[in-house]
Parts: sequence; structure tokens; C-alpha cells
Amino acid sequence: MGLFRRRKQTGAVSHGRPADRADLDHLENFVRTRRGVEAYIEPRTTVTETTVILIADDGEWTRRRVDGPEGARRFAHRLAIPIYDVRLMGYPQRMRDYNERRKRRPELF
Repeated sequence: MGLFRRRKQTGAVSHGRPADRADLDHLENFVRTRRGVEAYIEPRTTVTETTVILIADDGEWTRRRVDGPEGARRFAHRLAIPIYDVRLMGYPQRMRDYNERRKRRPELF
């Protein structure tokens, strides 16, 4: 009957969409309109492709898909912003503080 048999795992399948020009335009605009922006590479998962999260000096952030870790590094290098691997560095405290401020006072955002 096989009720307790494990399913065979297939390769990770992404159901998301790949990065496109609109994603990169959004990221570039974020960098140009904010101060102290840093990039963090987020790894590919079974649900989404590799993403990059940009975090400004006040903690405001945005996330978009990119063409893999190397695509994220090329993007950061082209815009002369620092880039980190979120698995190694974690998210900065200023991002968590920003999220907390948004929860407490959503009318300000």
C-alpha cells in the first residue's frame, strides 16, 4: 500500500517568474532615491528564484528577483553598493527596527 513510504524527491522546482527589466529598474530606482543602500543576496528556494534585498540606512527595504547570485553581484558592483550574503551576515537590525515602526504606526508609511 505504501502509506508510510517517502515520496521520491525531484529537483527543486521554481514556480515563480524569472527576473526581468522591471525588477532591475525598480532596484536601481531604490538605490538612486535612498541613502546608504546595501544589498543582501537571498538564496534560491523551491518557491522563488534568487532575490536581492536592498536596505537603506533608515531600514526601508525592497526585494526583487535577480539572475542568480552572480547577477546580484554584478548589479551591486555596477551601482557601487556593498553586497552581502544574508546566510552569512543575517539581516541588519535597522531593517527589523523599520518593520517594527511600520507595525506600530502604519499611517506614517
